[in-house]
Amino acid sequence: MHLGVLLRLPLALSRAVLAALRGRLGALCWSLAPLSLHLPLPLSLPLSLPGWRRGRVPSPSAPPAPHRQREQRDEAAPTPTSVNYHFTRQCNYKCGFCFHTAKTSFVLPLEEAKRGLEMLKEAGMEKINFSGGEPFLQDRGEFVGQLVQFCKEELKLPSVSIVSNGSLIRERWFKKYGKYLDILAISCDSFNEEVNVLIGRGQGKKNHVENLHKLRQWCREYAVAFKINSVINRFNVEEDMNEQITALNPVRWKVFQCLLIEGENSGDDALREAEKFVISDEDFEQFLDRHRDISCLVPESNQKMRDSYLILDEYMRFLNCRNGRKEPSNSILDVGVEAAIKFSGFDEKMFLKRGGKYVWSKADMKLDW
Repeated sequence: MHLGVLLRLPLALSRAVLAALRGRLGALCWSLAPLSLHLPLPLSLPLSLPGWRRGRVPSPSAPPAPHRQREQRDEAAPTPTSVNYHFTRQCNYKCGFCFHTAKTSFVLPLEEAKRGLEMLKEAGMEKINFSGGEPFLQDRGEFVGQLVQFCKEELKLPSVSIVSNGSLIRERWFKKYGKYLDILAISCDSFNEEVNVLIGRGQGKKNHVENLHKLRQWCREYAVAFKINSVINRFNVEEDMNEQITALNPVRWKVFQCLLIEGENSGDDALREAEKFVISDEDFEQFLDRHRDISCLVPESNQKMRDSYLILDEYMRFLNCRNGRKEPSNSILDVGVEAAIKFSGFDEKMFLKRGGKYVWSKADMKLDW
């Protein structure tokens, strides 16, 4: 309707027409919402639309939280001291045992991610770990770089870390964001390149082990604590890594037992079939015994891993892994941290028992850079 015609109408009728127009526009926006999930930016409208709430991102792949979330209202909420935020599921590697696979391509808008991180800080978060997927895929590392800077500069978090396969990290990233990062953890499951290819960490002519050494040197030059994560599986369980780990000298060497998660790397609806990678508890203990003299080794069996991590997915939903699959809470952006975290399945005692709380700020590590 032309604005001049609208201005000549009685006031009450004009309001009715505006309300009708706004309602139709609101319906149109909701119908376009699934499409907007694959755009670089969400729809941004100056009108206050019916049913629209800032931060609520509808998604066909983000089902409503289970009915069990109507219960447990009286349970005390744990403190989110250390949070792992898997803001993307996309990855450039195809590790056969991956337990957080590319089931969606969704990534929150930067400002919404920052809003969620601020909510976590207010709830008691001291450490944030950014993971994926591969964190450096999104905007060539700019997205995670801006989150790292925000968490250190604005939120003043004691510890900010990233877990990456390392293949996409460039020195210019360290120059821009290295001072804000406490720990960089690089995934390396073998020092035999043929084994890395078997696992799924091969990427053409690039050598994963050679890149690991380059990243170690950049961490020294830009004062970032260096950490290594290794998943022990059928293809590397007999390997002796003592010499290589000693030479790299990470602040921590996290050694995980290959874990099955239904719907991720096991079961009919999974994108991976990790059964062939699984090892027994005895095999895992033998690997640990072979490396018992490495002081930075931090072992994590399946039992320790399953309930002792606070995991946020790409929608900022806590993932409960207690039943062998990832059951999501409501998003903290919709219901708040305290309401969502009650359904995380987080075992705070196991978190402390596995050494989840440690010296995690590089300012307190007193490392010889």
